[in-house]
Amino acid sequence: MELTYVKAINSALHEEMRRDENVFVMGEDVAELGGAFKATEGLLDAFGEERVIDTPISEALIVGAGIGAAVLGMRPVLEMQFADFISCAFDQIVNSAATLRYRHGGRADCPIVVRAPSGAGIHGALFHSQNPEAWFARVPGLKVVAPATVYDAKGLLKSAIRDNNPVVYFEHKRLYRSIKEDLPEGDFTVPIGVAEVRKQGADLSLITYGGTLGQSLDAARIVEKEDGLSVEVLDLRSLLPLDRDAILATARKTGKVLVVHEDRLTGGIGGEVAALIGEYAFEYLDGPVRRLGALDTHTAFSPPLEEAILPSTNKIADAIRSLAAY
Repeated sequence: MELTYVKAINSALHEEMRRDENVFVMGEDVAELGGAFKATEGLLDAFGEERVIDTPISEALIVGAGIGAAVLGMRPVLEMQFADFISCAFDQIVNSAATLRYRHGGRADCPIVVRAPSGAGIHGALFHSQNPEAWFARVPGLKVVAPATVYDAKGLLKSAIRDNNPVVYFEHKRLYRSIKEDLPEGDFTVPIGVAEVRKQGADLSLITYGGTLGQSLDAARIVEKEDGLSVEVLDLRSLLPLDRDAILATARKTGKVLVVHEDRLTGGIGGEVAALIGEYAFEYLDGPVRRLGALDTHTAFSPPLEEAILPSTNKIADAIRSLAAY
């Protein structure tokens, strides 16, 4: 069955709510409207207002109420209408949800999923374009995922809902209707914490996730055709925990690594990946680990400025050529 990225999310929610009556959805406009991006479309009709709940515009309330419900045995899926506003719930996620199991000596679970529509390239400007995953990928007690394919969008969400830990699930808005994929019938999940090699290569490794996977694959094919370069592309999929084995394996295989993400360069996940490789695979390297991210500035509303700020297929291809020539 061919689905778009957003329909895969919707399908996962329908299936998990049918499978487990403790799963419910809560957020701004998730019921009557079906979500700002229609990710929760049809849920209200299928499961009723006690399991599909419209909330006030308060991210702290959404996550706080979700934590309380999770402690009492429910499995809430909490939508941030835009990932930018997840900062309003930062305290609840980082200080309450992430620490709950530890505070109770392992005797309590906090099975919440925080869905966070993130990413730029849609001319959303300051408050509807951010990629705040690095804020959370250093917090013990959380899991952080960022699916880049339709299959992973469904499989990782199902895994997140079934997980007994709080999971922050970053879904890239630009992918919602721009990619489609034939998905298998029946139940399937994608394991959290396991990266996936999307393209085999020998000359250079490109490590990425989320919204820049498609651009990275396109760039890899361009340099293969135009420059004869064989680029391996690793999709992290999970940012916490990171698949350290997969990262080090590809670095040791090719000896040159480029890390690409749409988040700003400074403080992004790429720095942690580069440090990991520098510490544990240094003797295999034939060049410096390089990073490509968004410029360290706010996302512009102007399309030409937004394009100048963000990574792109051409920028990635140029970075590959530069590192290959080192």
